[in-house]
Amino acid sequence: MTPPGTGQSPTHQSRLDEQQRSPQPTRAVQRPEAEPVLRALAIRAVEVIAGARDLEQLARWVTDDVYAHLRFRASIAARARAITGVAAERPRLWIDHVKTWPTDTGGFNAVILVYDKRRAHVVSLQLEGLDQRWQATVIVVM
Repeated sequence: MTPPGTGQSPTHQSRLDEQQRSPQPTRAVQRPEAEPVLRALAIRAVEVIAGARDLEQLARWVTDDVYAHLRFRASIAARARAITGVAAERPRLWIDHVKTWPTDTGGFNAVILVYDKRRAHVVSLQLEGLDQRWQATVIVVM
């Protein structure tokens, strides 16, 4: 049965409501530049795993799957620090190289080399434009 005055079936209306609640793709002209976001997310992901940054600070910038993956990696690192007795400290990080290429969906893939005083970290990211901002759909720290 059609709600009075809408001319749309309830099923069609519920699909429209669902589309409005889910993240919507954003045109390229509405998004900020990608490289500063890629650099910031790479450094912050390494800081989260090092125990120097709260994962909640990245929640707005990552998808639920990425959040769960980073939470898992941070918990493993925290357990390793607890076993070895090493205290979590803020690493001094710098970025040496950023390689980006566009995706078919209008986003970007990137590989970023992040260094601290002891080692290099390779961070692989994928950004997609959702709700007029960038959101990381993949973050892998090696």
